Amino acid sequence: MFDHELVDASRRLAEIPGLTEQAHRWHRDARPRREAVAAQARRLARPRIWPDTIASFASTGWRVVTAAAPDAPFQLLAAAAASVGLRVEPPNASAATIERAQRLVRAGGPAYVKLGQFIATADGLLPPAWVSAFAWCRDEAPPLDPGVARAVVDRELGSNHRLVHLDDEPLAAGSIGQVHRGRLDDGTEVVVKVRRPGLRRRFRSDVETLALAVAIAERFSAGARTANLSGFVELFAQLALEELDFRLEAANLADSAAVLDALGADDMVTPRPVPGMVTERLLVMEWLPGVSYARLEPSGPGRLDGDRLLSVGVRAVIEATMKHGVFHGDLHAGNVLVDPATGRFSLVDFGITGRLDDQQRGSLVRYLAAWATSDAAGQVAAMQSFGAIDDSADTAALVTELQAELDLLEARAHGEVTFDQLGVTLGRLLQVLARNGFTMPKDLVLFFKNLLYLGGFAATVAPDADVLAVVQDILADLLADPDSGFADLFAEPVPA
Repeated sequence: MFDHELVDASRRLAEIPGLTEQAHRWHRDARPRREAVAAQARRLARPRIWPDTIASFASTGWRVVTAAAPDAPFQLLAAAAASVGLRVEPPNASAATIERAQRLVRAGGPAYVKLGQFIATADGLLPPAWVSAFAWCRDEAPPLDPGVARAVVDRELGSNHRLVHLDDEPLAAGSIGQVHRGRLDDGTEVVVKVRRPGLRRRFRSDVETLALAVAIAERFSAGARTANLSGFVELFAQLALEELDFRLEAANLADSAAVLDALGADDMVTPRPVPGMVTERLLVMEWLPGVSYARLEPSGPGRLDGDRLLSVGVRAVIEATMKHGVFHGDLHAGNVLVDPATGRFSLVDFGITGRLDDQQRGSLVRYLAAWATSDAAGQVAAMQSFGAIDDSADTAALVTELQAELDLLEARAHGEVTFDQLGVTLGRLLQVLARNGFTMPKDLVLFFKNLLYLGGFAATVAPDADVLAVVQDILADLLADPDSGFADLFAEPVPA
């Protein structure tokens, strides 16, 4: 569990007056808010008939008809589910299918754009044609009308606040929020994130509509039932609902800053929220320099040391997860910035953040060790320890089914273990769990997706590096650290 003493010990938090005390309040209030979000997601994911749901479903049906794409919702959900490792069927990558799915997203509500964002960040899990087609969903959603962002600021903070300048043009517009550059009365450069007005009601209606669509799909499609699409809708709703409350993101930012401080990760920082300027609908935080790592110069005298970037980035992410159980949950290229002048990382957009308790961290180490040896029994035992598989489940049957999948993969790879295999191996595990009625916990899905992001990061900044070796070295260091407690995991037999 997160150690509150990390907040008190954080130098970066202490540099802003009042931030340490505020960070404790955000952290204290965040847990019941997350629990309420999870409960709401479960309710929304159950197919129910409400007047606004019927209207929304009818509207979606009209959009499907006008897009001439009766399979567009199913293809969209299938692709979005595949973006977190679930496979309904190989997504149809024809240009016509992708175009119709795009038209549905553009005509739909915020939940549809959020589905598009899932697809846009699924490198390695979806065909490139899907990923590139939905890239616009990351930061090119329709912007708010002029003056709306300023009105949100004034409504949330009142007329007497410290923001003396707000750029008219947004830095980016997403499905949930829009961000602007700004400046405080003391000259501090900040980023102002405002939530789209009326978003919560629209989002609820969209998710309930998706739940009905999935119920229909699961009634007539064995593939939809096997992939547990209804479980994906619940996961999707929980992730998106957490993003709607910027107070949760402020808590994530403060906790992550404290964790990076504790790790001594001086080359990686997160934006610090401004005390007194955070509400459910508004988040003001410091501005940090940097560009997406995907936009770094690939060669020339100004090129940064790719091997160093890889080592620093991967070590910070893995150690933050394994040592403290707090990690950025959406490490696509747009959220990982590098300052070309200093080579320092800035991680931004903490609306989605993973959190693991002590038992879950230990289970994750066990899984990675079992993955490296294609050990199905070890992988299933780790997932059972994590809580992904019921204690009463017939694990022998699961192990047999998964080992058959892993043996086929190993034969195709001629016994070699590569980092790229992680995505394929994870996909097989998720499929086996889904076929047997189990769903991977949200935070575990986020961590594995981050490992796939790290593969894309490595391919960009250090294409010749052995990413698997980097990860293995980090895990070896953690296992050798007597203070980590991980070495004890392998002193006793792993429970079956």
